[in-house]
Amino acid sequence: MGPVQLRTAKGNNVKKFLLTTTGLIALAIVPANAADLGARPYAKAPAAAIAINNWTGFYLGAMGGYAQENSSGVGTLSGGFAGGTAGYNWQAGNLVFGIEADAAWADVGATVGIPGLVSVTDTIRSMGTVRGRVGYAFDQVLLYGTGGYAWIDNRLTATLLGVGLSDSQFHSGWTAGVGVEVMFAPRWSVKAEYLYRSLQGETYFAGNIPGGVSTGTMNLNSFQVGVNYHF
Repeated sequence: MGPVQLRTAKGNNVKKFLLTTTGLIALAIVPANAADLGARPYAKAPAAAIAINNWTGFYLGAMGGYAQENSSGVGTLSGGFAGGTAGYNWQAGNLVFGIEADAAWADVGATVGIPGLVSVTDTIRSMGTVRGRVGYAFDQVLLYGTGGYAWIDNRLTATLLGVGLSDSQFHSGWTAGVGVEVMFAPRWSVKAEYLYRSLQGETYFAGNIPGGVSTGTMNLNSFQVGVNYHF
């Protein structure tokens, strides 16, 4: 009986040693794994995609501005105008191509002469353009160049000793300029433009004066601002 009990006791001691050792190893491994988990970098959720404005589409708007004849002589035309705009854009990547037409009532004029004796008044009563546009879009900001056809309806009035004579002519020509447009809200944009307009001369009073009175080319600098609604 003695030797058997000794072996049993030794076997129990070995089992206790193995269990104790296994427990210690397990206690050592768990904190190490926890440390490894804590050291792993935290992956942030991907940021939500930012919506990019697309300029493609039809738009209508209102505009107004100031025009002055490109001349430093006596009787330089100057004044304001206001009207409407319609256009369409196509966007390809950051490039924007478009066509735009505008028409405005105007009061751009000048008077020369001797008050009460003789005077000549030249007044642009309406004006407009049909232009192409090519620009580069920085998301909601569009920078562009523009050019095309320009027209004005002009009236010339001559007065001598209180007796007046008037004639109106339609002048055609070309225009070119630059502009910037900003999409400040969904479907709404504001813009500012500079346009140089060159209108060909016409003949006035041909039915009243032999040969009439011919005018030279009329060149205008114009600055305008506007607001557009995009459909």
